[in-house]
Amino acid sequence: MKENNDLSLVSQVAEFHDRAAFDRLVVKYQSPIRRFFLHQTLGDAQLSDDLAQDTFIKAYVNIGKFRGQAAFSTWLYRIACNVLYDYHRRLRPTDDIDSSEAIRHNTYNSDTNMKLDVYDALRRLGDKERTCVTLQLIDGYPIDKISEITGMAAGTVKSHLFRGKEKLTAFLRKNGYDK
Repeated sequence: MKENNDLSLVSQVAEFHDRAAFDRLVVKYQSPIRRFFLHQTLGDAQLSDDLAQDTFIKAYVNIGKFRGQAAFSTWLYRIACNVLYDYHRRLRPTDDIDSSEAIRHNTYNSDTNMKLDVYDALRRLGDKERTCVTLQLIDGYPIDKISEITGMAAGTVKSHLFRGKEKLTAFLRKNGYDK
């Protein structure tokens, strides 16, 4: 039923440029997409909001290309992953000590040590490992959905999950967290 409603809204947007229908899609998916980016950016709320906005702009502009072969949410997360990859590509040439220091000294929404430790642990993962781990452990997606969202083969997703979870476990144990 949920996907039928999404398809109906998507067709209204694609055929009639119905902004109210798109607003309903944004309201429905805004929190999950922002949460996804919040974990990917290690708690940078402003950057997360910017990336989420880029995602929804790209979704609106390209909504006519949605073919319904996957759920709308999967298509939207795929766009979010591409927005994230584009951001990382733009960042890499200028990534230096100053920008990594800015990330370390970023203000987080919560002052709890555990949240800071989790973000610290996530920081140690590669981009693809962090994407796979957060999609599975935080957003609850199964491997086949993560594969669709990221465009990676299921075996590659499993490898990133395994390595990412191993790194997280090692870091958290080293910092006093038990099993």
